[in-house]
Amino acid sequence: MRSAALCCAAACAILGITACSRQVGSTAAQTRLRITLPINPTNLNPILAQNAIESFADGLVFDLLVTNDQHQRQIADLAAVVPSLANGGISKDGLTLTYHLRHGVKWHDGAPFTSRDVKFTWQAIMNPRNNAVSRRGYDQIASMDTPDAYTVVMHMKRLFPPAIDTIFGESDTPYRIIPAHLLASYPDINHVPFNSAPVGTGPYAIVRWLRGDRILLRANPGYFRGTPALKELTLAIIPDDQTTHAQLRSHEADLGIEITAANYRDLAGAPGVTRQLALAPAYTAVMFNTRRPPLDDARVRRALVLGMDRATLVRDNTYGTGTLAVADLSPYYWAFDSSLHPEPYDPAQAKALLDSAGWHAGPGGVRFRNGSRLSPLLVYGTGSSTVRAIAAQIQQMYRGLGIDLQLKGFDYSMLYAAAQSGGIINGGKFDLAMYAWISGADPDNSSQWTCAMIPPAGNNVSRYCSPEMEAAQRLALSTFDRSVRSRAYSQIQTLLLRDAPAAFIYYQSLRYAHASDLQNFAPNGISEAWNAQQWRR
Repeated sequence: MRSAALCCAAACAILGITACSRQVGSTAAQTRLRITLPINPTNLNPILAQNAIESFADGLVFDLLVTNDQHQRQIADLAAVVPSLANGGISKDGLTLTYHLRHGVKWHDGAPFTSRDVKFTWQAIMNPRNNAVSRRGYDQIASMDTPDAYTVVMHMKRLFPPAIDTIFGESDTPYRIIPAHLLASYPDINHVPFNSAPVGTGPYAIVRWLRGDRILLRANPGYFRGTPALKELTLAIIPDDQTTHAQLRSHEADLGIEITAANYRDLAGAPGVTRQLALAPAYTAVMFNTRRPPLDDARVRRALVLGMDRATLVRDNTYGTGTLAVADLSPYYWAFDSSLHPEPYDPAQAKALLDSAGWHAGPGGVRFRNGSRLSPLLVYGTGSSTVRAIAAQIQQMYRGLGIDLQLKGFDYSMLYAAAQSGGIINGGKFDLAMYAWISGADPDNSSQWTCAMIPPAGNNVSRYCSPEMEAAQRLALSTFDRSVRSRAYSQIQTLLLRDAPAAFIYYQSLRYAHASDLQNFAPNGISEAWNAQQWRR
């Protein structure tokens, strides 16, 4: 008869080390965590990240200068202190930012982290050869000085109030610091080996990336905040949300990142599983490509908003984790204007607007204009059953308006890829697009709605451009005075309601499910990994 230990060893060979660790003993299991990722990463270079999931993975390996805790408070990361007007880190005119860096921080390969790395990362972001999604904020820096290894002085072109939250902070495109000693010699870093096997300063180091399957990480014993309690992380790439649900329920997975609302609902009461919500600056919308006819006509866009029963979509698909949206700024922000209200569901007015735009019902009820059929294309990510359900409901709603909406699904890596890489949304290859967005710690939304931020320069995927929006954005970025900025953002929200570059469906809390013994998991609403070294079981 074989011993129990030998039986377990045989099982390990078949089932893998994660399953074995749970049988051998609790100590090994308590130092490991298996995390599900709903999107297949394309690279692990933080300045080339295309979506929030890639940014999450990057946050385990790399660091910012300033991050936020779960209470939305700024805290120093690679910076030794958060620059402010009070401590002199921000000059009185707002044109000089001084960062004092932590001493003794090392890259995973043992090289020292210095001010050179900060300056190099800025230069890499601004290098037009590199496929950075946005340069917003970084393009406001006129020059950067490094008087010593632990001091960075940024000279701004003009006042930029969101600077500390935006430049190497928790922005809507959070760029983390990359190592100059490994990357400075390349003319561009789009396809370098580093992108698959990166070296960071963060709490975890990459062991191996098995593309399409998983990413293996180990704790960084020299991490400047202290050695992480969890010694190994596995990021399991599971684009199918039903598989994610099954693995969380069976405890094959320990943590689900940004799970669907349906999974959140269905995991209620699952033994050994805890659900968690995080208030977030996040929304889900249908973006309209304002450069493509007939979406270049505001009457058509407004008809698409008024003809979408968004309250029903929220009720049927968020299961209490989302609230009907007004525009893009959620109640997470101090700039949220509670006096504004969501557009109503008004199919009669929607039909009247389509009529006024020259789209009239033809045979079979579908609208035509000058011989062209009103049959726009809605693109969406195939991995989420929630997104598929919303797309199908919108198709049915629009059918009643005489719109023959076409649907086409794409893998998320293609849907959200950079414009330079042939991405569907960033490349403008759509009429309508299901779109989820997590903004930054500051309400600055200029990267989404200003003329200069159309991809590949920024995140204005709707290609919306308005002189009134430009003026309101300039006002919002002209002062540190929150009362002035709040008025400007109210005007910005009003313009988004009027011009309808998107149909904003709901503000969403970020949804998670994890093993009940996981402690200190405290997402800040923008990123999850800001305190990853504190996670324990």
